[in-house]
Amino acid sequence: MRRIALIAALSTVSLAAQTANPEKLAPYYPTPETIIEKMLQLGGLKPGEKMFDLGSGDGRIIILAARKFHADAVGVELDPDLYRESLEAIRKLGLQQTAHIIHGDLLKQDYSSADLITVYLFPEAIDSKVQPLLDRQLKKGARVVSHDFPFRNWTPDKVVDIADDGQGRSHTLFLYRK
Repeated sequence: MRRIALIAALSTVSLAAQTANPEKLAPYYPTPETIIEKMLQLGGLKPGEKMFDLGSGDGRIIILAARKFHADAVGVELDPDLYRESLEAIRKLGLQQTAHIIHGDLLKQDYSSADLITVYLFPEAIDSKVQPLLDRQLKKGARVVSHDFPFRNWTPDKVVDIADDGQGRSHTLFLYRK
Protein backbone atom coordinates (compact mmCIF):
# COMPACT_ATOMS: atom_id res chain seq x y z
CA MET A 1 0.00 0.00 0.00
CA ARG A 2 2.83 2.41 0.85
CA ARG A 3 4.45 1.63 -2.50
CA ILE A 4 1.29 2.53 -4.42
CA ALA A 5 1.00 5.81 -2.49
CA LEU A 6 4.67 6.58 -3.17
CA ILE A 7 4.31 5.88 -6.90
CA ALA A 8 1.18 8.06 -7.07
CA ALA A 9 2.93 10.89 -5.21
CA LEU A 10 6.03 10.64 -7.41
CA SER A 11 3.88 10.61 -10.56
CA THR A 12 2.17 13.81 -9.44
CA VAL A 13 5.56 15.39 -8.77
CA SER A 14 6.77 14.08 -12.13
CA LEU A 15 4.04 15.87 -14.08
CA ALA A 16 4.68 19.13 -12.23
CA ALA A 17 8.46 18.77 -12.62
CA GLN A 18 8.19 18.06 -16.34
CA THR A 19 5.96 21.07 -16.84
CA ALA A 20 8.38 23.31 -14.93
CA ASN A 21 11.56 21.68 -16.30
CA PRO A 22 11.20 19.41 -19.32
CA GLU A 23 14.75 18.00 -18.86
CA LYS A 24 13.97 16.56 -15.43
CA LEU A 25 13.12 12.85 -15.73
CA ALA A 26 12.22 12.22 -12.07
CA PRO A 27 12.18 14.10 -8.77
CA TYR A 28 14.93 13.50 -6.23
CA TYR A 29 13.92 10.67 -3.93
CA PRO A 30 16.90 9.15 -2.07
CA THR A 31 17.37 5.40 -2.26
CA PRO A 32 18.00 3.73 1.13
CA GLU A 33 21.54 2.35 1.54
CA THR A 34 20.22 -1.20 2.02
CA ILE A 35 18.59 -1.02 -1.42
CA ILE A 36 21.68 0.54 -3.02
CA GLU A 37 23.80 -2.36 -1.84
CA LYS A 38 21.27 -4.87 -3.20
CA MET A 39 21.21 -3.01 -6.54
CA LEU A 40 24.98 -3.16 -6.89
CA GLN A 41 25.09 -6.81 -5.81
CA LEU A 42 22.31 -7.72 -8.26
CA GLY A 43 24.25 -5.94 -11.00
CA GLY A 44 27.32 -8.01 -10.14
CA LEU A 45 29.53 -4.91 -9.77
CA LYS A 46 33.21 -5.90 -9.53
CA PRO A 47 36.30 -3.89 -8.55
CA GLY A 48 37.54 -1.68 -11.37
CA GLU A 49 34.35 -1.91 -13.41
CA LYS A 50 32.83 1.27 -14.83
CA MET A 51 29.35 2.06 -13.53
CA PHE A 52 27.02 4.98 -14.09
CA ASP A 53 24.09 6.14 -11.98
CA LEU A 54 21.58 8.06 -14.11
CA GLY A 55 20.11 10.91 -12.09
CA SER A 56 22.54 10.41 -9.22
CA GLY A 57 20.97 12.83 -6.72
CA ASP A 58 23.23 13.29 -3.70
CA GLY A 59 25.73 10.72 -5.03
CA ARG A 60 24.96 7.96 -2.54
CA ILE A 61 25.01 5.15 -5.15
CA ILE A 62 28.27 6.39 -6.66
CA ILE A 63 29.86 6.73 -3.24
CA LEU A 64 28.89 3.19 -2.18
CA ALA A 65 30.00 1.75 -5.54
CA ALA A 66 33.43 3.40 -5.21
CA ARG A 67 33.85 2.84 -1.48
CA LYS A 68 32.59 -0.71 -0.97
CA PHE A 69 32.76 -2.25 -4.46
CA HIS A 70 35.94 -0.41 -5.59
CA ALA A 71 34.32 0.48 -8.91
CA ASP A 72 35.03 3.42 -11.20
CA ALA A 73 31.73 5.13 -10.43
CA VAL A 74 30.17 8.04 -12.32
CA GLY A 75 26.95 9.83 -11.52
CA VAL A 76 25.06 12.13 -13.85
CA GLU A 77 23.02 14.84 -12.12
CA LEU A 78 21.16 17.80 -13.62
CA ASP A 79 20.28 19.65 -10.40
CA PRO A 80 23.10 22.07 -9.45
CA ASP A 81 22.52 21.79 -5.69
CA LEU A 82 22.58 17.98 -5.72
CA TYR A 83 25.64 18.07 -7.98
CA ARG A 84 27.49 20.29 -5.48
CA GLU A 85 26.32 18.14 -2.56
CA SER A 86 27.68 15.05 -4.34
CA LEU A 87 31.04 16.68 -5.04
CA GLU A 88 31.38 17.73 -1.42
CA ALA A 89 30.54 14.25 -0.09
CA ILE A 90 33.05 12.66 -2.48
CA ARG A 91 35.72 15.17 -1.43
CA LYS A 92 35.07 14.64 2.31
CA LEU A 93 35.40 10.87 1.87
CA GLY A 94 38.55 11.18 -0.26
CA LEU A 95 37.00 9.26 -3.16
CA GLN A 96 37.95 11.67 -5.97
CA GLN A 97 39.99 8.97 -7.76
CA THR A 98 37.06 6.54 -8.13
CA ALA A 99 33.83 8.55 -7.70
CA HIS A 100 32.87 11.27 -10.17
CA ILE A 101 29.80 13.37 -10.87
CA ILE A 102 28.91 14.89 -14.22
CA HIS A 103 26.76 18.00 -13.97
CA GLY A 104 24.52 17.64 -16.99
CA ASP A 105 21.70 16.00 -18.86
CA LEU A 106 21.82 12.20 -18.55
CA LEU A 107 20.44 11.93 -22.09
CA LYS A 108 23.52 13.66 -23.51
CA GLN A 109 26.19 11.34 -22.10
CA ASP A 110 28.20 8.48 -23.56
CA TYR A 111 27.60 5.18 -21.74
CA SER A 112 29.51 2.94 -24.17
CA SER A 113 32.17 2.20 -21.50
CA ALA A 114 29.60 1.12 -18.88
CA ASP A 115 29.72 -2.30 -17.30
CA LEU A 116 26.75 -1.42 -15.06
CA ILE A 117 24.07 1.28 -15.16
CA THR A 118 21.73 2.01 -12.25
CA VAL A 119 18.42 3.78 -12.85
CA TYR A 120 15.64 5.16 -10.65
CA LEU A 121 13.54 7.09 -13.15
CA PHE A 122 9.89 7.17 -14.15
CA PRO A 123 8.55 4.62 -16.67
CA GLU A 124 7.77 7.27 -19.27
CA ALA A 125 11.38 8.52 -19.12
CA ILE A 126 12.76 4.99 -19.24
CA ASP A 127 10.60 3.85 -22.15
CA SER A 128 10.73 6.89 -24.39
CA LYS A 129 14.19 8.34 -23.68
CA VAL A 130 16.59 6.19 -21.66
CA GLN A 131 15.99 2.74 -23.16
CA PRO A 132 16.51 3.87 -26.78
CA LEU A 133 19.74 5.66 -25.75
CA LEU A 134 21.06 2.60 -23.92
CA ASP A 135 20.04 0.32 -26.82
CA ARG A 136 22.34 2.37 -29.05
CA GLN A 137 25.24 2.79 -26.64
CA LEU A 138 25.67 -0.18 -24.32
CA LYS A 139 28.31 -2.77 -25.12
CA LYS A 140 27.60 -6.49 -25.12
CA GLY A 141 27.58 -7.82 -21.56
CA ALA A 142 26.67 -4.51 -19.93
CA ARG A 143 24.13 -4.74 -17.12
CA VAL A 144 21.33 -2.39 -16.10
CA VAL A 145 19.61 -2.41 -12.71
CA SER A 146 16.37 -0.45 -12.50
CA HIS A 147 14.82 0.42 -9.16
CA ASP A 148 11.02 0.05 -8.88
CA PHE A 149 10.23 0.78 -12.53
CA PRO A 150 10.92 -1.77 -15.28
CA PHE A 151 12.15 -1.18 -18.80
CA ARG A 152 8.91 -2.24 -20.48
CA ASN A 153 10.58 -3.01 -23.83
CA TRP A 154 13.23 -5.27 -22.29
CA THR A 155 12.91 -8.66 -20.60
CA PRO A 156 14.59 -8.77 -17.18
CA ASP A 157 17.11 -11.51 -16.42
CA LYS A 158 16.08 -11.33 -12.80
CA VAL A 159 13.49 -9.53 -10.66
CA VAL A 160 14.04 -9.13 -6.92
CA ASP A 161 11.22 -8.08 -4.60
CA ILE A 162 12.25 -6.58 -1.28
CA ALA A 163 9.38 -6.55 1.21
CA ASP A 164 10.92 -4.09 3.68
CA ASP A 165 13.96 -1.85 3.32
CA GLY A 166 14.17 -1.34 7.09
CA GLN A 167 12.05 1.79 6.80
CA GLY A 168 8.77 0.04 5.98
CA ARG A 169 8.95 0.46 2.19
CA SER A 170 8.92 -2.31 -0.39
CA HIS A 171 11.04 -2.20 -3.54
CA THR A 172 11.45 -4.15 -6.77
CA LEU A 173 14.77 -4.39 -8.60
CA PHE A 174 15.08 -5.41 -12.25
CA LEU A 175 18.30 -6.74 -13.78
CA TYR A 176 18.86 -6.56 -17.53
CA ARG A 177 21.83 -7.72 -19.64
CA LYS A 178 22.73 -6.40 -23.06
